[in-house]
Amino acid sequence: MTLPQFTFLAPTSLTEACALLEKHKGKIKIKAGGTDMIVRLSHRAVKPDYLMSLKKIPNLDGISYTPGEGLTIGALALLREVDLSPLVLEQAQMLARAAHATATVQIRNMGTVMGNVCNASPSADNIPTLVAMNARIVASCGVKEREIPIDEFFLGPGRSALQANEIATAIKVPTLAPQSGVSYQKISPRSKVDIAAVNIGAMITLNDDGECQVARISMGAVGPTPLRARQAETFLLGKKITDETMAEAGRLAAEDAAPISDVRASREYRKLMVEVLTTRALKEAVGFAKN
Repeated sequence: MTLPQFTFLAPTSLTEACALLEKHKGKIKIKAGGTDMIVRLSHRAVKPDYLMSLKKIPNLDGISYTPGEGLTIGALALLREVDLSPLVLEQAQMLARAAHATATVQIRNMGTVMGNVCNASPSADNIPTLVAMNARIVASCGVKEREIPIDEFFLGPGRSALQANEIATAIKVPTLAPQSGVSYQKISPRSKVDIAAVNIGAMITLNDDGECQVARISMGAVGPTPLRARQAETFLLGKKITDETMAEAGRLAAEDAAPISDVRASREYRKLMVEVLTTRALKEAVGFAKN
């Protein structure tokens, strides 16, 4: 495997990194774990003049939890670290499930959750759960920082709301409200480590009467960006969650899906799997919410 020629940059601070992005705008790419970037380079999908690694920038690899606020996952936190983190397993176990479902253990030992998100693939494993949990992406431009709601982060395949001189430094995941549950479901016909043909993230919050107060359902690999199942979410609000309401929500989610046929699955199969996986995700999320 040969790569195109480029100049390798390894800044030691965010300020330096953002300055390099500004200086080489349009000619530079960022590498964290590099599992996606190296493949794209080897296939000549990108040919940057400069490749910048974030590895030498301190304080980007942590996973922390603040009571009442939630989890913070640093840009350099590895998929394997999120998969095994006691904090993640205690506070947001579906984030660990999604990280574990990403590729192989070798890739999880190198790749990052943030890289999986910023790659902005419609089928990325870690995105649906983050969308369901209403996460925010922290973007830094030197001393300036802003938070981007994850619903606004994805603009198209491979395109995000990050500006040319910004670096995504952390993912913030809010603490779940009481009586809330989350689920992540994935199917891929070829193997468990393959890219998802369909994946679903669902979050449900119930009131004391067992009625749905909040519903967030994210569908992956069925559109150019992760899609929200808006009809299903609206349908569930204020209703008792029963097998019948969950099945109807699955049907409505399939209506909102806009898949294509490709080597992984046909359009029709994806539609059916959205219905099946949404119903399955809701059942699991409701089970967690009631416990």
